[in-house]
Amino acid sequence: MKKTSLRWMPYALCLTAALSAPSMAAAPDMPYAVSQHYALGGAGGWDYLSLDAASHRLFIARDDRVMVVDTVSGKLLGEVPGMQHAHGVALLPAKHQAFVSNGHGDNVTVVDTDALKVTGHIAISGKDPDAIVIDDASGHLLTMNGHSSNISVIDAQAGKELATIAVPGRPEFAVADGAGQLFLNLEDKNQLVRVDLAANKVLNVWSLAPCDGPTGLAMDKANHRLFSVCANGWMIVTDANDGHQVAKVAVSKDPDAVVYDAQRKVVLSPGAEGKLSVVAQDDADHYHLVGNLPTQPSARTLALDPQTHTAYLAAATASAKGKPVEGFGVLVVSPR
Repeated sequence: MKKTSLRWMPYALCLTAALSAPSMAAAPDMPYAVSQHYALGGAGGWDYLSLDAASHRLFIARDDRVMVVDTVSGKLLGEVPGMQHAHGVALLPAKHQAFVSNGHGDNVTVVDTDALKVTGHIAISGKDPDAIVIDDASGHLLTMNGHSSNISVIDAQAGKELATIAVPGRPEFAVADGAGQLFLNLEDKNQLVRVDLAANKVLNVWSLAPCDGPTGLAMDKANHRLFSVCANGWMIVTDANDGHQVAKVAVSKDPDAVVYDAQRKVVLSPGAEGKLSVVAQDDADHYHLVGNLPTQPSARTLALDPQTHTAYLAAATASAKGKPVEGFGVLVVSPR
């Protein structure tokens, strides 16, 4: 979205009567339900969520630290301090590492995920690294730098920035296709960009109209379809091969994430107004809104467990701009 405030102070809400998650009833035909609420508490805002499904651990970027939650019990396993406005966490389970983008530090923090301790920092030339992803094809780490309109390409194991790629706008979330291409939303331009990661250059810039403020991005790699969700309540489906728009679906407004469940053929988009939009994929070019599951206002980031098809959403009962966050926790949304 066009940010007048930080993402992790979503919607400038002060919610004094938020429902506890288990009491929220889903419509009879809704294929998901809010099954649990994990009360975690703690000060500070939040941003992206990342899940290590194999170890059942949810990583939450929480401004000055990263919270690690056991998704089975809902217990806080620990916190990794020392972050500088943490935005996102990229996980590398094979190396027992996590990489945290620090918006105020212009660096990436390296974390030992076994010990939950910081092992180093990687300085970058980009300003305000936000979304952070790993390109499986090269093994490189990529940060979307919001204040310098570029991407940092990082050798995570060597701990150094290799290159930067200029993009024509403010980069938001991104996905790598595993075949040498990166796709990212430009939040201020309402556009989608395709990047050649072998050549480190922009290949295409595609319109997302009528989208305004694209944030979350997900991909159906089998069908080469991209899902951009927008502040004005549109989900735009784009053909990743040539950039043509194949569908648009009205979803809950002010989302900040979206996930695609390849097995269930469903796209999930959480809006800050407190609704999780469930969109069914009929085929590669046809989609329909199944419904909007009531969640909790401010719940606009999420992570998906692709094995259990469970989604985890972060939210708080109070998150007004400039005021303390209260009642922070995680909603568990399970398939029915």
